[in-house]
Amino acid sequence: MLLPKLPSASPPILFSRFRTQGPNSKNRFQFHLHSPQQISKNYQTFLENDSITSWTSVLSELTPKGPISGSALTKATQLFRSGSKPNAYALVHLTRACTNTGLFSHVEQLHTHTLKSGFISNVFVSTALINFYVRFDLVNDALNLFVEMPERTVVSWNSLISGYVHSGQFRKALEVFVQLERSQLYADSYSFTAALSACGHLRMAHVGKAVHSKIVKRGVDCSVFVSNCLIDMYGKCGYVIESMKVFEYTVEKDMFSWNSILAANARNGKLEVAFNLLHKMPNPDTISYNELIHGIAQFGELNDAMDILSRIPNPNSSSWNSIITGYANRGRPTEAFECFRRMHNSSGAHMDEFTFSSILSGIASLSAIVWGSIIHCCALKSGLNEYVVVGSAIMDMYFKCGRIDEAEKIFQSLPEKNLITWNILISGHAHNGNSQKVIELFEKLKTVNKLEPDEITFLNVLSACWHSKISIKVASRYFEMMIMEYMIDPLPEHCSLMIKMMGREGDVSKAEKMIVGLGFDRCGVVWKSLIGACVACGDIRVADMAAKKLIELEGDSEFVYVMMSNINALHGKWEDVGCIRKAMKEKKVWKGAGFSWIDVQKDAVRSKII
Repeated sequence: MLLPKLPSASPPILFSRFRTQGPNSKNRFQFHLHSPQQISKNYQTFLENDSITSWTSVLSELTPKGPISGSALTKATQLFRSGSKPNAYALVHLTRACTNTGLFSHVEQLHTHTLKSGFISNVFVSTALINFYVRFDLVNDALNLFVEMPERTVVSWNSLISGYVHSGQFRKALEVFVQLERSQLYADSYSFTAALSACGHLRMAHVGKAVHSKIVKRGVDCSVFVSNCLIDMYGKCGYVIESMKVFEYTVEKDMFSWNSILAANARNGKLEVAFNLLHKMPNPDTISYNELIHGIAQFGELNDAMDILSRIPNPNSSSWNSIITGYANRGRPTEAFECFRRMHNSSGAHMDEFTFSSILSGIASLSAIVWGSIIHCCALKSGLNEYVVVGSAIMDMYFKCGRIDEAEKIFQSLPEKNLITWNILISGHAHNGNSQKVIELFEKLKTVNKLEPDEITFLNVLSACWHSKISIKVASRYFEMMIMEYMIDPLPEHCSLMIKMMGREGDVSKAEKMIVGLGFDRCGVVWKSLIGACVACGDIRVADMAAKKLIELEGDSEFVYVMMSNINALHGKWEDVGCIRKAMKEKKVWKGAGFSWIDVQKDAVRSKII
């Protein structure tokens, strides 16, 4: 039978072909002509099936955890332009692939399509987008998306928790973990390990123990991955015995287990145990030796650390950095510089940003401008000077050497500036006596750069108030702003500065109440500040009270007797001065002799490095 000819504009697929069924069928194919409505429906089905086939070809080029290839990206772009849209399955894999490759704008476009198409309600698509925002440290965007999800899985919760951990917001990570525990879902091993990581960074052993209890109840403690995180958490919190117990009960120990328990002992001063663990390890690697070197650099003899460094098969930058930092932290910048020189001349070690920040910290304490300039030149040659941590260290060095103009030039040249950079800028002007500039920079930090000041920022501001002799009322406003507006817990240094300003203005009557109210009644530093403030304003009564508190906390000390002798001498109470000096002789408390030293820099140093 001849079929009627249809217009050329009609869809290409007009008929369906099927095999007839039933007892009288002869397994022959029959053709049926459809109505225009059915033709349109069939055409739409064809387009959808063709779309699925096309997107399937794109997805076939994506590895499960790998990046998106150029070919797959081209095909996906062509499909989008032709009007073909991916389904939820394709969206998930495209989002993951673009996230792994770092194609930020492409994932944003996928997010836009997800919103328009309604796939945002799909839990797998939303979770993939949360992982994208977490990867780029946009945790607030991830949280907004998480809140709008009508349905959540444990994977969704884990993505948000790990995002907070990755961005350093450990308290928020624990808050989300607690919310997960209160939901109808149960935390899994990934939830627990993220929570343990947050506890370790915050040194919150009591919370870590509570998480450990839940792990045992849920029966996931047999996982070596969870056990390793428990070892690491207890080690970072200083609970070495608990860390050792978890290690002993771990059946299948891997390299991370051994390195974690070695680090737990080395970083808490248990060097002998750390040495024994190194000898027992099946195959110690560079990380194992680095952990031991780090512990020795903190608690042991640095010569021993150098000896181990010389015996490591393949020492890396971390091996050298630990020793350089150890010398710098112990006030031995000359040895730190010599170690830096040896690292510079070695063939296997590669200097990184932490190398320069560590050595610059030591040089800054010396105010050795020649050495500092040499290291600055090395940073320029290596191309690391634009790293924010290196640039900040160079700024700090120039400020402490009194080179304010050079420090400000470094600040202006940095492509990225964070709160640490701003704090160094503010601190540098504070140490160089430019207190008015400190206040101006503080206001600019808040209003122009939209950064939230931290405890270091306020410490510099209060220090500027002290040096500029700004009234206690103004300083109190900054102090209250820190506590009430920014919810920052004061440090003993904040309290000490406030006490000094009280003493300068002649009224320390409220100092004791402030010390007790802030919880510093067991802190000797603030009582010493109070005694010094009493000397400045001549309040013998408060000074006697503070001296008794300090002796109760630290015992008889030279500081208490000398300061009490001075304050009585200022008021002409020579009889009391005599009694204090007699007591010092009887208790064999002697005032140490003062001394000074000058570091002579030799021109030969320059030839050793450059």
